[in-house]
Amino acid sequence: MRRFKTLGAVVVLVTLFLIYFYSTLHLETAYSRRAGPGGLLKHPTRQVQDSDVKTPSATTPHPDVHEVSVSDVFRETIPRNGAYWNRLLYAALRNLDKGEDPFRRDTNWSGCRETNRELLQNNVHDFASYPVLFQDFLEGMKCRTPPVLLDQPNKCISGDGKADNQTFLLFAIKSTPGNFERRQAVRETWGREGPHQSGLRVRTVFLLGSPPLDDPHLAPLLSFEASHFKDLVQWDFHESLLNLTLKMNAFLQWMLKNCPSASFVFSGDDDVFVNTGGTRLPAVLGYLRSLEPSKASRLYVGHVISTANPLRDPASKYYIPLSFYDGPYPAYAGGGGFLISGALLHRLHAVSRVIPFFPIDDVYTGMCIKAMGVSPEANDGFQTFDVKEEDRENLCVHKSLLLIHQRSPQQTKKLWKGIHSPLLTC
Repeated sequence: MRRFKTLGAVVVLVTLFLIYFYSTLHLETAYSRRAGPGGLLKHPTRQVQDSDVKTPSATTPHPDVHEVSVSDVFRETIPRNGAYWNRLLYAALRNLDKGEDPFRRDTNWSGCRETNRELLQNNVHDFASYPVLFQDFLEGMKCRTPPVLLDQPNKCISGDGKADNQTFLLFAIKSTPGNFERRQAVRETWGREGPHQSGLRVRTVFLLGSPPLDDPHLAPLLSFEASHFKDLVQWDFHESLLNLTLKMNAFLQWMLKNCPSASFVFSGDDDVFVNTGGTRLPAVLGYLRSLEPSKASRLYVGHVISTANPLRDPASKYYIPLSFYDGPYPAYAGGGGFLISGALLHRLHAVSRVIPFFPIDDVYTGMCIKAMGVSPEANDGFQTFDVKEEDRENLCVHKSLLLIHQRSPQQTKKLWKGIHSPLLTC
């Protein structure tokens, strides 16, 4: 089934590519070969150039050690024990408490992987029994600054070349290279860019890594998609569930450099349905607009999972070995989709430099948020585990919600058209 979906996406992209090519007879392709850590990835990919608007000269703010603090509540939540991640955390906290720079561990991307297997086996006694992807995650835990393959540095630049401070909501959508059909459904429905009612400006970026080597070669098509829609940001790291934390961290760096004034950010998957709002600003835009300033500046809201613990079944894709992490999870908003205040993101980026990477991205975000002293807010409008089966065709149920997970591109378009129909009475 996955091969058919990928093939379908390729066919659609090829069609668009040919139409564009024959209408302009010009498509610049400047390929650059880059490699991720360990030389695992070598995908020729076009670096998008957009000379129409000046690129801002700002760089990602580098947090100062004196700007970072980790709450006592977080420290009390995470046990101090012999598990590898727990030890890494408390070693970082000791350095932070002594006033030492916890960021000095950063190394160049090409040399950030831990290649000394003996070191890992000495620190994780059963490392050899870990799944291959988990071993790969441990080897790359220090890798935080992947090369950018496709960029959108002008995403939050206005037409006159000046930084736009009017971005009300930025959609940061986790996607994968072959998911063109999902991205297009988002573009045509809830992720449509531009000023909405009352002038609220919405912008959208899709966040991609690099496809597996045995997948179809999509680089030219992604390059065209990025230049045409101007909403793809891609980094040179391997797409996998355990690399979603790296993707989130890379996005934070990108946003603080290119879109630092966005009021709110939605982080979610490309298969969710978001009820952005209509003519009277219901749903997400109306909800955000109604917030008191004090709440809007500390917002972290979604479907909150408050009593979760690591899954110890090696067959689970969310498997966490006991020797890697021992303890409960702090409350966190499910990764299918959540909203966060733009005002929190600088601190989130700073504290994430202290908290070691964790292989489940929404759990990791919850850890960092708790370390900041912020609590997640539960909202029943976020249905990341879907609504009751008997309600899945009920438009009135969907019209009153903020987010539903999961929906196919066809279902997304049908839902969007249905809840905005003037014929619908709820």
